[in-house]
Amino acid sequence: MQNIFNFSAGPAMLPQEVMQQAQEELINWQGLGTSVMEVSHRGKPFIEVAEQAEADLRELLQIPANYTVLFMHGGGRAQFSAVPLNITKSSDLSQHLVTGQWSVGAEEEAQKFCRSSIVAKSKEIEGKMYVPKQDEWSIAEEPGYFHYCTNETVDGIEIDWVPKSQSGQVPIVADMSSNILSKPLNIEDFGIIYAGAQKNIGPSGLSVVIVRNDLIGFARKDTPAIFNYQLQAASGSMYNTPPTFSWYLAGLVFKWLKAQGGLTEIARVNQQKSQVLYKQIDATGFYSNNVHNEYRSKMNVTFKLSDESLNEVFLKQAESNGLVALKGHRAVGGMRASIYNAMPLAGAQALADFMKEFERKNG
Repeated sequence: MQNIFNFSAGPAMLPQEVMQQAQEELINWQGLGTSVMEVSHRGKPFIEVAEQAEADLRELLQIPANYTVLFMHGGGRAQFSAVPLNITKSSDLSQHLVTGQWSVGAEEEAQKFCRSSIVAKSKEIEGKMYVPKQDEWSIAEEPGYFHYCTNETVDGIEIDWVPKSQSGQVPIVADMSSNILSKPLNIEDFGIIYAGAQKNIGPSGLSVVIVRNDLIGFARKDTPAIFNYQLQAASGSMYNTPPTFSWYLAGLVFKWLKAQGGLTEIARVNQQKSQVLYKQIDATGFYSNNVHNEYRSKMNVTFKLSDESLNEVFLKQAESNGLVALKGHRAVGGMRASIYNAMPLAGAQALADFMKEFERKNG
Protein backbone atom coordinates (compact mmCIF):
# COMPACT_ATOMS: atom_id res chain seq x y z
CA MET A 1 0.00 0.00 0.00
CA GLN A 2 2.95 2.34 0.52
CA ASN A 3 3.53 2.25 -3.24
CA ILE A 4 0.05 3.66 -3.98
CA PHE A 5 -0.41 7.40 -4.48
CA ASN A 6 -4.09 8.37 -4.38
CA PHE A 7 -4.87 11.51 -6.39
CA SER A 8 -8.61 11.46 -5.65
CA ALA A 9 -10.25 14.88 -5.55
CA GLY A 10 -12.38 13.92 -2.58
CA PRO A 11 -12.85 12.03 -0.46
CA ALA A 12 -9.10 12.31 -0.60
CA MET A 13 -6.13 10.58 0.96
CA LEU A 14 -5.29 11.20 4.59
CA PRO A 15 -1.77 11.30 6.02
CA GLN A 16 -0.41 7.79 6.43
CA GLU A 17 0.70 8.52 9.99
CA VAL A 18 -2.85 9.58 10.88
CA MET A 19 -4.37 6.44 9.38
CA GLN A 20 -1.86 4.25 11.21
CA GLN A 21 -2.68 5.89 14.53
CA ALA A 22 -6.41 5.55 13.91
CA GLN A 23 -5.90 1.89 13.04
CA GLU A 24 -3.97 1.24 16.24
CA GLU A 25 -6.65 2.97 18.32
CA LEU A 26 -9.66 1.62 16.45
CA ILE A 27 -10.93 -0.93 18.96
CA ASN A 28 -9.15 0.23 22.10
CA TRP A 29 -9.08 4.01 22.21
CA GLN A 30 -7.29 5.54 25.20
CA GLY A 31 -7.34 2.15 26.92
CA LEU A 32 -11.14 2.26 27.24
CA GLY A 33 -11.67 -1.01 25.37
CA THR A 34 -13.92 0.69 22.82
CA SER A 35 -13.58 2.72 19.66
CA VAL A 36 -13.84 6.50 19.71
CA MET A 37 -16.93 5.89 17.56
CA GLU A 38 -18.58 4.09 20.48
CA VAL A 39 -18.25 6.62 23.29
CA SER A 40 -20.61 9.43 24.20
CA HIS A 41 -19.92 12.73 22.52
CA ARG A 42 -20.82 14.38 25.83
CA GLY A 43 -18.43 12.28 27.92
CA LYS A 44 -15.19 13.73 29.20
CA PRO A 45 -12.88 11.69 26.89
CA PHE A 46 -14.52 12.93 23.70
CA ILE A 47 -15.00 16.48 25.00
CA GLU A 48 -11.23 16.60 25.46
CA VAL A 49 -10.75 15.45 21.83
CA ALA A 50 -13.15 18.12 20.57
CA GLU A 51 -11.56 20.91 22.61
CA GLN A 52 -8.03 19.94 21.58
CA ALA A 53 -9.03 19.77 17.91
CA GLU A 54 -10.40 23.31 18.07
CA ALA A 55 -7.34 24.57 19.93
CA ASP A 56 -5.00 23.05 17.35
CA LEU A 57 -7.03 24.46 14.46
CA ARG A 58 -6.99 27.90 16.07
CA GLU A 59 -3.23 27.67 16.46
CA LEU A 60 -2.66 26.54 12.88
CA LEU A 61 -4.80 29.29 11.34
CA GLN A 62 -4.15 31.88 14.06
CA ILE A 63 -7.89 32.36 14.53
CA PRO A 64 -8.63 35.45 16.65
CA ALA A 65 -10.79 35.24 19.78
CA ASN A 66 -13.63 37.14 18.11
CA TYR A 67 -14.26 34.21 15.75
CA THR A 68 -16.17 31.06 16.64
CA VAL A 69 -15.21 27.64 15.26
CA LEU A 70 -18.04 25.22 14.54
CA PHE A 71 -17.82 21.54 13.61
CA MET A 72 -21.02 20.84 11.68
CA HIS A 73 -22.83 18.28 9.55
CA GLY A 74 -23.38 18.23 5.83
CA GLY A 75 -20.03 19.07 4.30
CA GLY A 76 -19.38 22.28 2.41
CA ARG A 77 -22.53 22.14 0.33
CA ALA A 78 -24.74 22.45 3.42
CA GLN A 79 -23.20 25.87 4.00
CA PHE A 80 -24.53 27.09 0.64
CA SER A 81 -27.87 27.26 2.48
CA ALA A 82 -26.66 27.81 6.04
CA VAL A 83 -24.84 31.06 5.24
CA PRO A 84 -27.84 33.02 3.87
CA LEU A 85 -30.16 31.46 6.47
CA ASN A 86 -27.91 32.72 9.27
CA ILE A 87 -26.87 36.19 8.12
CA THR A 88 -29.45 37.57 5.66
CA LYS A 89 -33.06 38.58 5.34
CA SER A 90 -34.95 37.71 2.15
CA SER A 91 -34.55 41.31 0.96
CA ASP A 92 -30.77 41.30 1.40
CA LEU A 93 -28.34 40.91 -1.47
CA SER A 94 -25.76 38.19 -1.80
CA GLN A 95 -23.10 38.79 -4.42
CA HIS A 96 -21.01 36.10 -6.01
CA LEU A 97 -17.78 35.67 -7.93
CA VAL A 98 -18.35 32.58 -10.07
CA THR A 99 -15.27 30.63 -11.12
CA GLY A 100 -16.51 27.06 -11.38
CA GLN A 101 -18.98 24.40 -10.34
CA TRP A 102 -18.90 25.07 -6.61
CA SER A 103 -19.34 28.83 -6.76
CA VAL A 104 -22.18 28.23 -9.24
CA GLY A 105 -23.84 25.91 -6.73
CA ALA A 106 -23.51 28.43 -3.92
CA GLU A 107 -25.09 31.19 -5.99
CA GLU A 108 -27.98 28.99 -7.12
CA GLU A 109 -28.70 27.95 -3.53
CA ALA A 110 -28.57 31.55 -2.29
CA GLN A 111 -31.34 32.46 -4.75
CA LYS A 112 -33.74 30.44 -2.57
CA PHE A 113 -33.19 32.63 0.47
CA CYS A 114 -32.29 36.17 -0.64
CA ARG A 115 -31.65 38.33 -3.65
CA SER A 116 -28.60 37.18 -5.53
CA SER A 117 -26.32 38.59 -8.20
CA ILE A 118 -23.13 37.53 -9.98
CA VAL A 119 -20.48 40.26 -10.09
CA ALA A 120 -18.08 38.44 -12.41
CA LYS A 121 -17.26 35.06 -13.91
CA SER A 122 -14.07 33.33 -14.89
CA LYS A 123 -13.49 33.58 -18.61
CA GLU A 124 -11.21 32.24 -21.30
CA ILE A 125 -8.61 34.56 -22.81
CA GLU A 126 -6.34 33.20 -25.53
CA GLY A 127 -7.11 29.63 -24.52
CA LYS A 128 -6.47 30.15 -20.80
CA MET A 129 -9.00 30.50 -17.98
CA TYR A 130 -8.70 33.81 -16.16
CA VAL A 131 -10.46 35.36 -13.14
CA PRO A 132 -11.28 39.06 -13.53
CA LYS A 133 -9.52 41.18 -10.89
CA GLN A 134 -11.65 43.32 -8.63
CA ASP A 135 -10.83 46.50 -10.52
CA GLU A 136 -13.06 45.04 -13.27
CA TRP A 137 -16.04 44.67 -10.92
CA SER A 138 -17.16 45.85 -7.48
CA ILE A 139 -18.98 44.70 -4.39
CA ALA A 140 -22.21 46.58 -3.75
CA GLU A 141 -22.34 48.42 -0.45
CA GLU A 142 -25.58 46.75 0.62
CA PRO A 143 -26.53 44.43 3.50
CA GLY A 144 -25.90 40.77 2.80
CA TYR A 145 -22.61 39.14 1.93
CA PHE A 146 -20.10 38.48 -0.82
CA HIS A 147 -19.27 34.85 -1.63
CA TYR A 148 -16.50 33.17 -3.59
CA CYS A 149 -14.72 29.82 -3.76
CA THR A 150 -10.99 30.06 -3.19
CA ASN A 151 -10.19 26.87 -5.12
CA GLU A 152 -12.36 25.21 -7.74
CA THR A 153 -11.57 21.50 -7.81
CA VAL A 154 -13.15 20.69 -11.18
CA ASP A 155 -11.31 23.23 -13.33
CA GLY A 156 -8.22 23.64 -11.18
CA ILE A 157 -8.66 27.38 -10.57
CA GLU A 158 -7.31 28.93 -7.36
CA ILE A 159 -7.59 32.55 -6.23
CA ASP A 160 -4.76 33.83 -4.01
CA TRP A 161 -6.13 37.33 -3.42
CA VAL A 162 -9.07 38.28 -1.20
CA PRO A 163 -11.91 40.44 -2.55
CA LYS A 164 -12.79 43.41 -0.36
CA SER A 165 -15.70 45.80 -0.08
CA GLN A 166 -14.90 49.51 -0.21
CA SER A 167 -16.47 50.15 3.19
CA GLY A 168 -15.17 46.95 4.71
CA GLN A 169 -18.66 46.32 6.07
CA VAL A 170 -19.82 43.60 3.67
CA PRO A 171 -19.02 40.15 5.08
CA ILE A 172 -16.67 38.21 2.82
CA VAL A 173 -17.68 34.55 2.78
CA ALA A 174 -15.23 31.99 1.40
CA ASP A 175 -15.74 28.37 0.49
CA MET A 176 -12.31 26.91 1.26
CA SER A 177 -13.31 23.27 1.09
CA SER A 178 -10.38 22.28 -1.11
CA ASN A 179 -7.51 24.50 0.00
CA ILE A 180 -8.05 25.31 3.66
CA LEU A 181 -4.92 24.58 5.72
CA SER A 182 -2.77 24.52 2.58
CA LYS A 183 -1.17 27.87 3.44
CA PRO A 184 -1.33 30.64 6.07
CA LEU A 185 -4.38 32.94 6.05
CA ASN A 186 -5.38 36.27 7.50
CA ILE A 187 -8.65 35.19 9.08
CA GLU A 188 -9.68 38.79 9.70
CA ASP A 189 -10.12 39.28 5.93
CA PHE A 190 -13.26 37.14 6.18
CA GLY A 191 -16.64 37.17 7.84
CA ILE A 192 -17.16 33.44 7.35
CA ILE A 193 -14.89 30.66 6.14
CA TYR A 194 -16.32 27.20 5.65
CA ALA A 195 -14.86 23.95 4.40
CA GLY A 196 -16.01 20.41 3.78
CA ALA A 197 -13.56 18.11 5.52
CA GLN A 198 -12.91 15.49 2.86
CA LYS A 199 -9.96 17.13 1.13
CA ASN A 200 -7.56 18.70 3.64
CA ILE A 201 -9.18 18.05 7.02
CA GLY A 202 -10.53 14.52 7.36
CA PRO A 203 -13.33 12.18 6.24
CA SER A 204 -16.45 13.35 4.42
CA GLY A 205 -19.60 14.41 6.28
CA LEU A 206 -17.98 17.02 8.52
CA SER A 207 -17.74 20.72 7.79
CA VAL A 208 -15.70 23.31 9.64
CA VAL A 209 -17.13 26.83 9.89
CA ILE A 210 -15.17 29.82 11.15
CA VAL A 211 -17.56 32.71 11.73
CA ARG A 212 -16.96 36.19 13.10
CA ASN A 213 -18.92 36.62 16.31
CA ASP A 214 -20.82 39.71 15.19
CA LEU A 215 -22.47 37.60 12.45
CA ILE A 216 -23.94 35.11 14.94
CA GLY A 217 -27.46 35.52 16.31
CA PHE A 218 -29.37 36.57 13.20
CA ALA A 219 -30.69 33.24 11.95
CA ARG A 220 -34.17 33.25 10.50
CA LYS A 221 -36.94 31.59 12.46
CA ASP A 222 -37.25 28.85 9.85
CA THR A 223 -33.53 28.00 9.90
CA PRO A 224 -33.14 24.31 10.73
CA ALA A 225 -31.67 24.02 14.21
CA ILE A 226 -28.86 21.81 12.96
CA PHE A 227 -27.64 24.70 10.77
CA ASN A 228 -28.23 27.52 13.23
CA TYR A 229 -24.85 29.05 14.10
CA GLN A 230 -26.06 30.48 17.41
CA LEU A 231 -27.45 27.17 18.63
CA GLN A 232 -24.37 25.30 17.51
CA ALA A 233 -22.03 27.83 19.13
CA ALA A 234 -23.95 27.77 22.41
CA SER A 235 -23.75 23.97 22.52
CA GLY A 236 -20.10 23.63 21.51
CA SER A 237 -21.14 22.15 18.15
CA MET A 238 -23.04 19.44 20.03
CA TYR A 239 -26.64 20.58 19.68
CA ASN A 240 -27.16 17.06 18.39
CA THR A 241 -24.80 14.09 17.97
CA PRO A 242 -21.92 15.29 15.79
CA PRO A 243 -19.91 13.12 13.35
CA THR A 244 -17.58 12.03 16.13
CA PHE A 245 -15.20 9.80 14.16
CA SER A 246 -14.67 12.50 11.53
CA TRP A 247 -14.05 15.05 14.29
CA TYR A 248 -11.53 12.73 15.97
CA LEU A 249 -9.68 12.15 12.68
CA ALA A 250 -9.68 15.87 11.93
CA GLY A 251 -8.01 16.40 15.28
CA LEU A 252 -5.30 13.90 14.36
CA VAL A 253 -4.77 15.71 11.06
CA PHE A 254 -4.36 19.03 12.87
CA LYS A 255 -1.70 17.49 15.10
CA TRP A 256 0.02 16.04 12.02
CA LEU A 257 0.06 19.47 10.36
CA LYS A 258 1.68 20.99 13.44
CA ALA A 259 4.28 18.22 13.44
CA GLN A 260 5.13 19.02 9.81
CA GLY A 261 6.07 22.56 10.80
CA GLY A 262 2.69 24.29 10.46
CA LEU A 263 1.13 25.99 7.47
CA THR A 264 4.22 27.90 6.32
CA GLU A 265 6.07 24.63 5.79
CA ILE A 266 2.99 22.95 4.30
CA ALA A 267 2.66 25.82 1.81
CA ARG A 268 6.30 25.42 0.78
CA VAL A 269 5.83 21.72 0.06
CA ASN A 270 2.55 22.35 -1.76
CA GLN A 271 4.33 24.85 -3.99
CA GLN A 272 7.02 22.28 -4.77
CA LYS A 273 4.48 19.58 -5.62
CA SER A 274 2.52 21.76 -8.00
CA GLN A 275 5.67 23.09 -9.68
CA VAL A 276 6.89 19.56 -10.37
CA LEU A 277 3.66 18.74 -12.20
CA TYR A 278 3.18 22.02 -14.07
CA LYS A 279 6.79 21.89 -15.25
CA GLN A 280 6.14 18.49 -16.81
CA ILE A 281 2.83 19.63 -18.32
CA ASP A 282 4.50 22.66 -19.92
CA ALA A 283 7.63 20.85 -21.09
CA THR A 284 6.37 20.07 -24.60
CA GLY A 285 2.99 20.06 -26.29
CA PHE A 286 2.08 16.53 -25.29
CA TYR A 287 0.16 17.73 -22.20
CA SER A 288 -1.68 20.99 -21.67
CA ASN A 289 -3.33 22.96 -18.89
CA ASN A 290 -5.88 25.64 -19.76
CA VAL A 291 -5.61 27.84 -16.66
CA HIS A 292 -3.68 31.12 -16.66
CA ASN A 293 -0.48 30.68 -14.62
CA GLU A 294 -1.66 33.13 -11.95
CA TYR A 295 -4.74 31.01 -11.24
CA ARG A 296 -3.33 27.52 -11.49
CA SER A 297 -4.42 25.51 -8.48
CA LYS A 298 -1.83 24.08 -6.12
CA MET A 299 -4.37 21.52 -4.97
CA ASN A 300 -5.98 20.25 -8.19
CA VAL A 301 -3.69 20.07 -11.21
CA THR A 302 -5.80 19.55 -14.31
CA PHE A 303 -4.36 18.59 -17.70
CA LYS A 304 -5.20 17.01 -21.02
CA LEU A 305 -3.29 14.85 -23.44
CA SER A 306 -2.86 16.29 -26.92
CA ASP A 307 -4.10 12.95 -28.27
CA GLU A 308 -7.14 12.19 -26.16
CA SER A 309 -7.48 8.74 -27.72
CA LEU A 310 -4.65 7.85 -25.31
CA ASN A 311 -6.66 8.77 -22.21
CA GLU A 312 -7.70 5.27 -21.21
CA VAL A 313 -4.23 3.90 -21.88
CA PHE A 314 -2.72 6.66 -19.72
CA LEU A 315 -5.11 5.94 -16.84
CA LYS A 316 -4.62 2.19 -17.02
CA GLN A 317 -0.83 2.40 -17.10
CA ALA A 318 -0.78 5.04 -14.37
CA GLU A 319 -2.83 2.78 -12.12
CA SER A 320 -0.52 -0.16 -12.80
CA ASN A 321 2.28 2.13 -11.59
CA GLY A 322 0.47 2.90 -8.34
CA LEU A 323 -0.91 6.28 -9.47
CA VAL A 324 -4.67 6.11 -8.94
CA ALA A 325 -7.76 8.35 -9.30
CA LEU A 326 -6.35 10.58 -12.06
CA LYS A 327 -9.44 10.73 -14.27
CA GLY A 328 -10.73 14.29 -14.67
CA HIS A 329 -14.19 15.39 -13.59
CA ARG A 330 -16.91 14.19 -15.95
CA ALA A 331 -17.87 17.81 -16.73
CA VAL A 332 -14.47 18.68 -18.24
CA GLY A 333 -12.74 15.39 -19.00
CA GLY A 334 -8.99 15.00 -19.21
CA MET A 335 -6.93 14.33 -16.11
CA ARG A 336 -6.84 15.75 -12.60
CA ALA A 337 -4.15 15.19 -10.01
CA SER A 338 -5.35 16.31 -6.60
CA ILE A 339 -2.33 16.95 -4.42
CA TYR A 340 -3.76 18.03 -1.09
CA ASN A 341 -1.64 18.30 2.05
CA ALA A 342 -1.47 14.54 2.61
CA MET A 343 0.08 13.89 -0.80
CA PRO A 344 3.86 13.71 -0.32
CA LEU A 345 6.29 15.36 -2.71
CA ALA A 346 7.34 11.84 -3.73
CA GLY A 347 3.83 11.26 -5.10
CA ALA A 348 3.93 14.33 -7.32
CA GLN A 349 7.41 13.39 -8.51
CA ALA A 350 6.30 9.83 -9.27
CA LEU A 351 3.45 11.16 -11.41
CA ALA A 352 5.72 13.60 -13.24
CA ASP A 353 8.21 10.80 -13.94
CA PHE A 354 5.42 8.58 -15.25
CA MET A 355 4.10 11.38 -17.48
CA LYS A 356 7.56 11.91 -18.93
CA GLU A 357 8.00 8.20 -19.67
CA PHE A 358 4.48 7.89 -21.09
CA GLU A 359 5.22 10.77 -23.47
CA ARG A 360 8.52 9.18 -24.51
CA LYS A 361 6.68 6.01 -25.49
CA ASN A 362 3.61 7.60 -27.05
CA GLY A 363 4.69 11.02 -28.24
